[in-house]
Parts: sequence; structure tokens; C-alpha cells
Amino acid sequence: MSDILIVDDERDIRELVSDILEDEGYTTRLAGNSDDCMAAINAEPPGLLILDIWLKDSRMDGIDILKTVKRDNPDIPVVIISGHGNIEIAVAAIKQGAYDFIEKPFNIDQLMVVIRRAMEASRLRRENSALKRREVTNADMIGQSAAFRAMLGQLEKVTKSNGRVMLRGPAGSGKEIAARYIHAHSNRANAPFVTVNCANVEPERMEEVLFGRESKERGIEPGLLEEAHGGVIYFDEVADMPLGTQSKILRVLVDQQFQRVGGTDKVRVDLRVISSTNKDLDAEIRAERFRQELYHRLNVVPISVPSLEERREDIPVLAEHFIEAFNQSQGLPLRRLSEDAVALMQTMVWPGNVRQLKNLIERVLILGEGNGPIEARELPSEGPGSDDEGRVVLSGALATLPLREAREAFEREYLLTQINRFGGNISRTASFVGMERSALHRKLKSLGVVTSNKAGARVAHVDDPAEAAE
Repeated sequence: MSDILIVDDERDIRELVSDILEDEGYTTRLAGNSDDCMAAINAEPPGLLILDIWLKDSRMDGIDILKTVKRDNPDIPVVIISGHGNIEIAVAAIKQGAYDFIEKPFNIDQLMVVIRRAMEASRLRRENSALKRREVTNADMIGQSAAFRAMLGQLEKVTKSNGRVMLRGPAGSGKEIAARYIHAHSNRANAPFVTVNCANVEPERMEEVLFGRESKERGIEPGLLEEAHGGVIYFDEVADMPLGTQSKILRVLVDQQFQRVGGTDKVRVDLRVISSTNKDLDAEIRAERFRQELYHRLNVVPISVPSLEERREDIPVLAEHFIEAFNQSQGLPLRRLSEDAVALMQTMVWPGNVRQLKNLIERVLILGEGNGPIEARELPSEGPGSDDEGRVVLSGALATLPLREAREAFEREYLLTQINRFGGNISRTASFVGMERSALHRKLKSLGVVTSNKAGARVAHVDDPAEAAE
């Protein structure tokens, strides 16, 4: 998209401009009326549009064409050609989104200054879009666990469709990465991916942010829906969207068009919608904080994104991925993980999920001890552990129990942790804890522990009601 489309009803003028530009090394196309102009744009969007305001015997004048281009192809810079008596109209066109205007008769030097600036703006937009697409493509899904593979299989099934997807999972679990993965592997991969942070936008500004604004003073200011035209709009934490905005988004999903704040023109958009939430939307609907009709529109394909505790097997590979990423992006040391560090990370509590793990790795690399392996002592200790002198520090609840009950409680919690760490694999757990598999089974039975590995979700719980009550 690097050629220039010249639209003028006077053949001599469009050919003169074309000759000048081609002498400067540009490629041009010509159109003498609005129909030819729109056909040329629809066939291949140009890098720049030079557009006369007045087009004789045309169905649309220059302002109509400008509005259509800014609606459907907002990245194309438009330079207006204006006669001497039309300066006010040309200024009004800039407020409608035109890049600049050139007054007839042409000053060639002035013409080339405007063209070069406009083409540079077009080039920068293309590069910016390419960088965003590359960022999306690099949004790799990392993991090997059963829970992760089950989710990835569902993501693969929806990439080639245009169906709306609802991603559910706790904060920090990687819902946006999953959304970007869908986009990067879809037929919209070369189009924009635009995120709406529903929880971070002030409610009174939400509609302006989404739909844009139109005013005489400031012209057209496109919103996020226009920026996402042709691509994907991602509603992050959609449950936090204001109720009033929800009804308008519902209308956009039905009609595929909307009006800017303060505007009267209908803006048409072609969008794929992906949403995410960490809330129970059924409960939000019952509390009348979320519209049921919108829920049904967005929840066409629900996909669960597992927490980090549901995919503990993936912690080492995720940590190694983050180490490599921080080395490339920030020049932090390329350290490996010691076995003790891996074991500790796989048994830690991760309320912040993958985001918390990423932050932990960055902190360790910044504050770390040289370039050697990351050791367990460099990681934060949580719950029962050891003090600076190596003494075991018990939790308050454990310290108050008689020895037999404390020992059973410790063994139960320890074995549950190891079983979950190894994804419910009893053989690997037995090998790590130093027990025969049959002995481990007997020990688990005596402690009232039942394990299962179903659909990638590891469950380990106390099966004896008397034990559970203690």
C-alpha cells in the first residue's frame, strides 16, 4: 500500500500532478469521478489519496468521499485539493480527518513538501501496524500440562471462525495472551487487535473511548471500535463495563454500526469480538449489573483459562521462557533454574497466576546473585519455612496440634502439594518423595486422600468427613 491515488474531475490537473509525482519516483493511479475513486480504493487501498473537493457529474463530492474513506480506511492520509474560494471548506475537511490541503494553482515545491510529509505519515502508520501484528504473533502460548493442552485445543478450534469467544479465568492467568493467540492464527491476523480495558476506563468516558467523538471545534476523533475495524476488539474484564454502555455495545453487535458521541453519521464496522472476565457473570446478571442479552451475544464459545495452580507442571517452562524474554528485552542475565528452585516454585501459592510468576522472575534476575543458577534461597518463602538460622518455622495452626495430628496434617499437606506439583502422577510423586508406589498408595489411603486427574484438572482432597472436620 504505497502508491498515490489522484482524484480530480479535470484531466489536465490529475495528469500534471501524476507526472510531477512519478518524476519524483512515486507510483500513481488516476480517477476522474467518485465511482472510479471508490472502485480504486476498494480494489487496493492506496498509500495516499489526493482528492479534489469539487467533482463535476459525480455521485459523491470530495467531502463525502473523505468521510467514507475515514470511516472504512482510517489509515489512508487524504490531501485535499482546494480552489482559492474554498479555503473554509478545506479547513472543515481537515476537521473531518483530512491530513492537509493544497490550494490551486499549485506551487510545486509546496505540493512536494505536503506529499512527502503525508507519505511519511502513511509509512509510519504501516510500520506501527506491522509492529503491533508482530507483537500479536509473538504472543506464544507456553505449556505442556493437560490443563493447558485442553485449553489450547479449544483455542485452535475457534481461530478460523468468526465466532465470539468468552475467556473465563482468574486475574493474571493469561486471558489476553489467549485472545491474541486466536487473533494471530485467524484470517484477521493482518488486521488490528484493539484492547478495551473495561476496568480501567472511567464510566463517564467509556462511550467516548469506544465510539469516538465528533464536534465542530475538534472534528472527528475515532474511538477504539473504529481503530479495530476489520480486526478484533477485545473487551478485557467485560463485567466492569457500565450498564448504559452495555446496551449500546449490544446494538453494535446486532447492527455492526454506531454513531460517534456528538455525531449524526452512522459508522459501519466489521469486527470480531473476544471478551474475558474473572467474575461469575451469572451472578452479575442476577445482581442486575450485567445485561443478559449481551451475555448471550458474547458467550457464543466459552473457554476456560486455567489458573497457574491448575498447571503447576508448566511453571519451569514458563519461568525459562520469561528468563529468555527478559534477557532479550532488557539484557538481564540468562540464568538457568536449579532443581531446588523449580521444586519450590511448583509448591508455592500463586494468587497472581502467570503474571505473578513473570514478575517474580524479573525481580530475581534484577536483584540476583551473579549469572549462576537461580537457587531456592533467592525466592520468597511463604507459609511454613525456615528462618535465617535454618530452624523450621511452623504455622500457628500446626504448632497447636498434638504430635500425631500435626504429623498427619503435615504429611497430608506435603503429599497433596507433591501430587499436584506432578499433575496427579503417582509414580513421579513416589519417586520424588522416596517411597515405593504401593507404599505411597497405602500412606494416602491412611491419610484419607483421594486423587484424580480428569480433563487436565488435578484434584486432591480429603475423603474422610471426620478428617475434613478437623
